[in-house]
Amino acid sequence: MAFAKISQVAHYAPAQVVTNDDLSKIMDTSDEWIRTRTGIQERRISVNENTSDLAINVAKQLIEKSGVSPDELDFVLVATISPDSNMPSVAALVQGAVGAVNAFAFDITAACSGFVFALATAEKLIRSGVYKKGLVIGAEVLSKTLDWSDRTTAVLFGDGAGAAVVSEVPEGYGIKGVDLGADGTGGSALCIPAG
Repeated sequence: MAFAKISQVAHYAPAQVVTNDDLSKIMDTSDEWIRTRTGIQERRISVNENTSDLAINVAKQLIEKSGVSPDELDFVLVATISPDSNMPSVAALVQGAVGAVNAFAFDITAACSGFVFALATAEKLIRSGVYKKGLVIGAEVLSKTLDWSDRTTAVLFGDGAGAAVVSEVPEGYGIKGVDLGADGTGGSALCIPAG
């Protein structure tokens, strides 16, 4: 039986840093208020990059770092709730940009837990025995959806991307189990309207 492991990781963040002090100039907040409630000191914000730009950048870094040839990849999964557009998917844009000609690609929309759901999906694809290797990417440019006057939400988010190569390993190695869940009863606490 095939098992899956994370064989390499990479990350990418935009250059623009926005500190808590910066936010205190545009909303009723302070570094102390944000830090004591969230632990967050600063976040990265995209100026001219879309979600696909972040995802492509991290995918290229990951391919170079891992030594994986793009034509070895069976799939590209991107977890995001801030795609550039509804179509094409961010995953398809990544697949095309890195030359993963043998890979299928799709996005997963699961908000904060998106990367975990994408990783679990990749693990199941590999355990099926049909697929051997793929990219799992989490990428967001949430800054384009935030209400920058709302200190209850805007202080929580930034932009960036993280990625992993997930590949087949022999039984006894790799990811041992996955336990997924959801609780939609709190859905109204953080909401980004469609359209």
